[in-house]
Amino acid sequence: MINILRLSHRAFRDARMSSHVCLTARAFGANKVYYTGQKDEKLENSLNKVVNDWGGNFEVEYIEKWSQVIKEHKNKGFEILHLTMYGINPESIVKDIKNKDLLIIVGGEKVESEIYQLADYNVSIGNQPHSEVAALAILIHIITEGKELTLEFLKAKKQIIPDNKRKLLNRK
Repeated sequence: MINILRLSHRAFRDARMSSHVCLTARAFGANKVYYTGQKDEKLENSLNKVVNDWGGNFEVEYIEKWSQVIKEHKNKGFEILHLTMYGINPESIVKDIKNKDLLIIVGGEKVESEIYQLADYNVSIGNQPHSEVAALAILIHIITEGKELTLEFLKAKKQIIPDNKRKLLNRK
């Protein structure tokens, strides 16, 4: 199981970025995104519509305190991974986290230093400024060994039919 914790969502400033974190998490096989900061029903409704149309078992949930989510996941035996430019290469930990439940923390504005201490692994996709959405996608790709490329989403009302030349969509 892979869950995501998106920190410090600001509805006006971060709506698109948080939405893309959620969409990427879902498309790459994560089960749930928790988010902190401002509660954003528009974000939640948008993601619920995607799940309704495109299928899958995915949830988004607002929480007030990130520390509670981390604590609950630790108590359930999840490994806590914090995406940061200052971390270690994810390929160095793949063997350690294989087949384990994961909580991946994706920062927002300033990430509190306590997050670095609570994480089992501070992981970096390169050590240069970059997009947290891209980093999340690459991290999940490495962790799942590319299995997200062949996921099937149950109860989908819409499904893309891969084609080299045309846009094909199956509506159920």
